[in-house]
Parts: sequence; C-alpha cells; structure tokens
Amino acid sequence: MEVDRADGRNPNQLRPLACSCSILHRAHGSASWSQGDTKVLAAVYGPKAGTKKNENPEKASIEVIWKPRTGQIGKPEKEYEMILKRTLQSICILTINPNTTTSVIIQVVHDDGALLPCAINAACAALVDAGIPMKHLAVAICCCLAESGYCILDPTKLEEQKMKAFAYLVFPNSILSVLPEGSSLVQGEPMEHGIITSVTHGAMSVDDYFHCLERGRAASAKLSDFLRRSLQSKLPGGLSKAG
Repeated sequence: MEVDRADGRNPNQLRPLACSCSILHRAHGSASWSQGDTKVLAAVYGPKAGTKKNENPEKASIEVIWKPRTGQIGKPEKEYEMILKRTLQSICILTINPNTTTSVIIQVVHDDGALLPCAINAACAALVDAGIPMKHLAVAICCCLAESGYCILDPTKLEEQKMKAFAYLVFPNSILSVLPEGSSLVQGEPMEHGIITSVTHGAMSVDDYFHCLERGRAASAKLSDFLRRSLQSKLPGGLSKAG
C-alpha cells in the first residue's frame, strides 16, 4: 500500500542528510548531523583519567549527557541517554584505554522527528572525529508503523504522532576501520546482517517488526555510504577499506 507523505517522499525515502565534523574547537571531537529539519550536535571529551563509579576499572567508560533544546531533561531523555550509552559501548573498543572516561554530550538543535537516530549518527561521527578506537561504525534509522499497517522510514514529527508503533534500529556500517582481516563474521553471519540496537515502542506484531527490520536494513546502505563520505578524511586509510 502506498502512502502520501506531506513532504512528497515515498515510504522508503530518507530526508536530506547533512554532516559536519570538527565544528567545536574545545571538544576533542564534534559533529553535527541533520535529517531534514531535525538537527543534533555531538561533542566528545576524553578519554579522561578515571572511570565513573561502579564502572569496570579494566575497561574504558562512556558517559552520555543529553541536553534538550529547551527546558529540563525528562524521562524520555533519560531513556535516550541509556540507549545511546549502550549503543556506543558496543561499537567502541573499551580495552584500549582502561580506567578512563569518555564523555559524549548531545545537544538537540531542532526536533522534527527521528531524534534519537540522528543523535546516534551524530555521536558516531563525533567519536571518529575524536579518534576514539572503534570496532566499526554504526548507522541508526527510525521505522514507523501506521494503523493501516504500512511502514515508513525517517518520519517527521507530525508523522511520528500519527503512527501506532515505531522502531529505532542501529546497524553496523560495512566499513571496517580497525578490525583485523577475517573478523567481518559475527557468529558465522556477515557483519552487515547484524543489528546493534533495536528499541520498539507501541504495538507491533513479529511480522511487522521483521518488515521494519528489512526496510531499515535496506535504507541503512544509503546512510552508511553518506557516513563514509562524510568521514573520509578521518578514517584510517580513507575509503580503501570500504566494504
């Protein structure tokens, strides 16, 4: 079933993407990420000596601080912080700088839908800009499900409000920046078949979820290509290791 979107996009079409790195001079790494009118800034400070309380002193620690555009941080922002922290911990190599903390600050500039995926993409670009050791890059996308069952990607704020359910999906980028040769298999599966983070809200059947997963994975190739081009000068060997 086809759906008419207010901005004229087809269901699988992403909004225009924009990414800039090294935009904050006092941060060790920084990036802005935009999808349509949604824009997020990410700043990375560290690694700094000492881990946070209750962290493993034999591994590096990552803390995430979410700053809304206006007002105080609430329950949704706290959830975003937790999801972002777990996602970044899974893609960073935490054994290289043990007993250190890297802080990732997320500043919301404007929210017009798919805010968390934009923040994850911005944070990933900022970590690369800061030279933080990473297993691989990652790209995030939001997939929404309407009452009638159709599925759309990268929703605007207005579209989000009309949907019955949505999923935040984070996929590994096909580029291998620091992994040794032959390590592109995870439990026998190619890395690009995997998923790093999956968070759902609302009522969604198993079939609907796998449909969202299929749509999201297909669109992640465009995001991955855009991220690689945006970070070309920052990655080891440029694009020579692009998958």
